[in-house]
Amino acid sequence: MRWDRWLSVVLVRPWYRRAHERGRVLPVLMYHSISPDPEPGVPPYYRLCTHPVRFAAQMQWLKDHGYCGVTLSEGLTWLQDGLGSSASAAPERPVAITFDDGFQDFYTAAFPVLQRLGFRATMYLATGFIGDQRRNFQPRGASTVPGVVGRPCLTWSEIAELAAAGIEFGAHTVTHPELPRLPWPEIEWEVKESKATLEERLSRPVRSFAHPYAFPAERRDYACHLLDLLGRAGYESAVTTRIGRVRPTTPALMLPRLPLNDADDPCLLEAKLAGAYDWMGKAQAFARLLRHLKSGMFGGHRTPPSARPVPAARQALHE
Repeated sequence: MRWDRWLSVVLVRPWYRRAHERGRVLPVLMYHSISPDPEPGVPPYYRLCTHPVRFAAQMQWLKDHGYCGVTLSEGLTWLQDGLGSSASAAPERPVAITFDDGFQDFYTAAFPVLQRLGFRATMYLATGFIGDQRRNFQPRGASTVPGVVGRPCLTWSEIAELAAAGIEFGAHTVTHPELPRLPWPEIEWEVKESKATLEERLSRPVRSFAHPYAFPAERRDYACHLLDLLGRAGYESAVTTRIGRVRPTTPALMLPRLPLNDADDPCLLEAKLAGAYDWMGKAQAFARLLRHLKSGMFGGHRTPPSARPVPAARQALHE
């Protein structure tokens, strides 16, 4: 049994009421590959693929229930002042739709659905796998993660077409490494070079970043140093794999998202959008904290992170 679904749909959702919300809340959906890959042997929670038929059904469900798919920047603007960043009136129920990595199947399977429904989205690109000719995704970190290695990525000409149609692009590093494993000079290069490449190719500012793999928020030295680096590099927002929805008080450079894949049926999708899945973010953070405490990663040292090697990150994607 998938316990996160059962707890969210059966226990949490029935007593949750929208009246409990205070102020605006923005759901930010996180997708990776839109493909029929069944990912054999991968538990539903960890899957990175969403079948095109399932994705189309999820988007249609949003449309039918009054949601409007927007870019992350549009969603954050609505969250702060409700004005929206497009020429049209601000939607009453925006949901930011994001995609990580830059797979070709976004162009072939996701974009036509978004276009038909009048939705927009944000795509985060690992620029080292984007070329004028087709390249395959070969992440530098956690390369054994199934469902993504070797998958074909977008080309610059496809990206130009998508950008002209209203798709927003953000940076997702160059080589998609596990950043906490790297020394700070390499982290800085990954953060800045991906942004510079995108801005040169798109001829427009790139203000949003997606942290590859799990974001270790419980490691305050790493988190504080990285957020400072992102701010100095010119990023105004950054998304993570932390689970939850975004509120006006959420730090803009450490935004949570709601992971979606082929296992998300309408009941679970509704529960996530309503807030009945937010408890998973707390459980997720607590589990990571326990692992780090057990491994002794919290010591009494106060050495500046830029002056020492970064301990290896032990989190898997989505954890």
